[in-house]
Order: sequence, then structure tokens, then C-alpha cells
Amino acid sequence: MDPDVCLGTLAFWPVDLALLAGPVAAVFARRPDLSARAGTASIDPALADTAALAAEYALTPEMSANCVVVRGRRGGDERVAACVVLSHTRADVNHLVKRTLDVRKLSFAPQDWTVQMSGMEHGAITPIGLPDEWQVLVDRAVTEQPWVVVGSGLRRSKLALPGAVLADLPGVRVLDELGVAAEV
Repeated sequence: MDPDVCLGTLAFWPVDLALLAGPVAAVFARRPDLSARAGTASIDPALADTAALAAEYALTPEMSANCVVVRGRRGGDERVAACVVLSHTRADVNHLVKRTLDVRKLSFAPQDWTVQMSGMEHGAITPIGLPDEWQVLVDRAVTEQPWVVVGSGLRRSKLALPGAVLADLPGVRVLDELGVAAEV
């Protein structure tokens, strides 16, 4: 049996729910249309971080997207967003995200809090299956990729799907220039 998709040297097979964190698997279980357009790959958890994964599997920067979670307040209202950008960029949290969420102060969500609230492992957060009250902001450049590798919610696997699929998820807002050049 041939894999459904190969990105770099990483082969993705039909979605295996056992390779997804609980909240992510729940979305795929009730969305066969989504499962038909995605694939999963088992990886060594030590390779979950973007740089290690790219080096091991010859992935170009445009093939991977990172998801970071930020929190801000407006009055007594907490606003949480997951920001999805291509791996060679960083989310413009100090300008675009802050304006989009309409908050004065914005910070990266603490790792322990993010893990607890998302039901996903650190280093494997994905925009699929996040709490409904969180906003999901996706850089347009991600949605324009034919295929993109994202977290699966577990460090031992990855998901691949067409970038446009992320734009079609409920509650997603696609923003131009959400990803800005990473500082060196």
C-alpha cells in the first residue's frame, strides 16, 4: 500500500484516530469529509519540534505550520486565540493579533494552561479540536499551501492537509500577513 501523501521524505497515511489527541480525534470522527482530505504520520516524539522534524524529513519551511496560543484581556473578558503561521515566520502578536482581539496587552499562554485547556501535548498543539471559545487565526499564506504539516495534539504524530482545509474550519479567521519574518 502506498502512502496518501509524501511531504519531503515523511509519508502520510489515511487518518488514524489513535494518532490524534482526544479533542482532535473527536473532530475527525464526526467529520468524514475532513478525514478524507488529511493524513497522519507517526514520528519519534523527539522530532516533534519544527526544526528537528524539518531536518529529519527534508521539509521546506512552507510545508510546516506552527500553532501558538495567546491570551489577552479587555475589561474582565479574557480573549484567547490560536495563531497558525508557516514555520519560517512568527505570529504578529504585538500588532495584528492584538488589534484583531481588541486587547491592550497580549501574551503567550502559559504552557501548562494551554496543555490543560486544549487537551493536547506541548509542542503538538493544532488548530483542529481547540475549545470553541478560542478564536483561531490563520495566516493566508498557510491556506495557500497545497499541503501543510501541523500538530496532531500528540508529539508522536503529525497531520497533513491542504492549507485551504484550515480556512474552511468553523470559526477560523484568515488574516493577511499574520505571519511575519522571524527575527534572526
